[in-house]
Amino acid sequence: MTTSPSIAAARDLVRSLVRLGVRDVVLAPGSRSAPLAYAFALAAGHTMPGGRSPLIRLHVRVDERDAGFLALGLARAAQLRAGGQDGPEPTAPVAVVTTSGTAVANLLPAVLEAHYSGIPLLLLTADRPHELRGTGANQTGDQVGIFGSATRLAVDVPAPSGRPEELRDLRALVTRAIAAASGTRSAHPGPVHLNLAYREPLAPSPQELAAMDVSGDGLSGEAPLADDEGPTGLGQGLGTVLARTPPADDPLVDELRLDTEPATVVVAGDGAGPVARMLAEARGWPLLAEACSGAAGGQNLIRAHRLVLGISDLADQVRQVILLGRPTVSRPVQQLLARPDVRVVVVATGAEQWPDAARNASFVLDHVPADWLTNPLELRSVDALQAWRAASKAATDVVAQASADLSQGLTALAVVDAVAAASGPDDALVVGSSSPVRDLDLVARWSEPPAVVANRGLAGIDGTVSTAIGVALGLQTPPHGPGTGGGAVRALLGDLTFLHDVGGLLRGPFEPAVSLQIVVVNDDGGSIFAGLEHGRTGNPMLFERVFATPHGADLGALCAGYGVHHELLDDLATLAEVLAHPRPGLSVVEVAVSRDGRATQEGELLATLRASV
Repeated sequence: MTTSPSIAAARDLVRSLVRLGVRDVVLAPGSRSAPLAYAFALAAGHTMPGGRSPLIRLHVRVDERDAGFLALGLARAAQLRAGGQDGPEPTAPVAVVTTSGTAVANLLPAVLEAHYSGIPLLLLTADRPHELRGTGANQTGDQVGIFGSATRLAVDVPAPSGRPEELRDLRALVTRAIAAASGTRSAHPGPVHLNLAYREPLAPSPQELAAMDVSGDGLSGEAPLADDEGPTGLGQGLGTVLARTPPADDPLVDELRLDTEPATVVVAGDGAGPVARMLAEARGWPLLAEACSGAAGGQNLIRAHRLVLGISDLADQVRQVILLGRPTVSRPVQQLLARPDVRVVVVATGAEQWPDAARNASFVLDHVPADWLTNPLELRSVDALQAWRAASKAATDVVAQASADLSQGLTALAVVDAVAAASGPDDALVVGSSSPVRDLDLVARWSEPPAVVANRGLAGIDGTVSTAIGVALGLQTPPHGPGTGGGAVRALLGDLTFLHDVGGLLRGPFEPAVSLQIVVVNDDGGSIFAGLEHGRTGNPMLFERVFATPHGADLGALCAGYGVHHELLDDLATLAEVLAHPRPGLSVVEVAVSRDGRATQEGELLATLRASV
C-alpha cells in the first residue's frame, strides 16, 4: 500500500517527537494540519494498532490562542516538576499544532511570553506548499518568520514529495528543533517554529488509517506513556546534554572579593529559583524575593519588601545587590537597582537577556559561584540582618491589620490574603498579572511557599485561564497528585484577566478532566491603574472610561454557558471554607470587592509602617 508523502512525513515526525521525549501535544483543528492531527491522534491511543498504550497526551482546543497558552502552562508544570537549586533541568517542549492562516498568528501572545520566560514550546504550523504561495490561494499567508526574533529556531519545511532520504532529513531537523527548544546546548529554552507545508491528499484512506503505525517501525528509544507516567525529560535521541560550566578562576568572580563585601541584599525576581534563597541564607543577607520567584521562603525572607524599602534608614545602607531572576513587580526594587551608589551583580542563569533595565550592572555572571554557597564567611552583618527582619515583621503586621480591616467592606487585599493563607507548600498557585501578583507580594507570609506561577515574561493578562489549566493538567498527573506535592492547584485572577481568557473554560467532552479552583477578585475594572499616576489626574470620568473600564459582566452566567461551576461569595469566612475544601474538577469562585481606596492604599500602608518603626 502506497502512503501519501504528507501522511508519511507527519507519521515520521510524530515518531521522532515521541522518541525525543515529547509527551504533551495541544491540537487546534484544521484541514491543512490534518496529516499531523491523524498521526497525533493515533499516538494518543485513538485506534492504536495492536492495543498499544498511548505514546502522548493529546489536548484539543478550538481556539488557537487558548491552545498556545495551554501548552505554555503544561510546559511550566514540566519545569516545576524538574526543578533544581539552579533552576529546572532541561525538559522536552510541549508541541502546539495549528492549521494555516490566522490560526498561526493567534499563537503570537503565547510565543512572546514563552520567549521572555524561557519556556520550551514546539510550534508545528501547517502551510500551503510553495507553489500555492503568493497566488491568492485560500487561507494562504506569509507564515515564514511570523514570530520574528521570539523563536530559538525557525525553519520553513518544504512539502514532502517522497524523495529518497526525505524522512531521514526530517528526523535530523526534529532532533535539532527539540534541542533548541529545550535549551540543552544553549541553556536558554524557548519557542521553536517548524512551518510544515503539506500537499494533498491530506487524509489517509480508511485502509491507510487502519495500517498507520506511529510506534516506531524499528526506531529505538520510544517509551509508551503509561497511565501513571508524568511529563518526562528528554529522550535518549538528543545525545549528551551539555551544561555551561565556566572556569572556577573566572576573573569576574575573583574581582567581586566577597571577603570585603559591602552591605548586600539578594533580589529574587521571576524565575530566580531556590538558589537565591540558598545564597541569602549562606551569607546572612536579606532576601527580597517576589512571590513568583521560587525563592520566597525561609528565615532571611523580607516580607512586604517594597514597603520595607520605603524605610530610608535601611534602604540607604545598601551598597550591593545580587540579582537573580527578572524583577517585574516592585518599583522600589527597580529604584534600588538604579541607584548609582549601589553595585549590582546580575546572575543570569540560562537567560539570553540579562535583566538590567537601569543599565547599572557592574558584573553579569552566568551562575552563582559554588564557594558563595558552600564556604560562607563568618557573619559580620548579624545586626544589619536583624534590622531588616524587624522591619519585615513590622511591615507584615501593618499589612495584616489592613487586610483584616473590613470597616469599608471586603477588599482585594483581604481576598488575596485568604488565598495566600490557604496555599501550602504542597499546593500550586497561578497568579494573574496586574493587581493580584502585587497584592500577593504584600500579604504572603509563607515560611515554605507553594509553587507560584505567573506569566511575567511580558506581564500580560493574555491566556491566563488557559495557562492555569495547563499547569493543573501537567501537575495532577498520577502519581504526583493535583499539585507539586499532591496538594491543590488554584488560580488567583482579577476580573479583567478572567474575562480576557474566559474562552479558556471551553473544553470538549473528550478532553482530560482537570482539578483547578479559579478565584476571581472582581472589582469591576482595572484597579491597578488607580494606584498609578493615572488615578490621580483629577478627572474621574476620563479615568473610568479609558483606564478602569468597568464592564458589569455576569461571571456566573458566563460560567454557566461553559458548564463550569460558579459561586459568588461576599464574606471571608465562607471564602476560607471554600478555599480549604475545593470542589472536584474545574470551578470558579468569584469574590466581589470595591475599588475604593485603591489609589491611596500603598501610600497609607507605607505611612503606617514608617510611624510604627
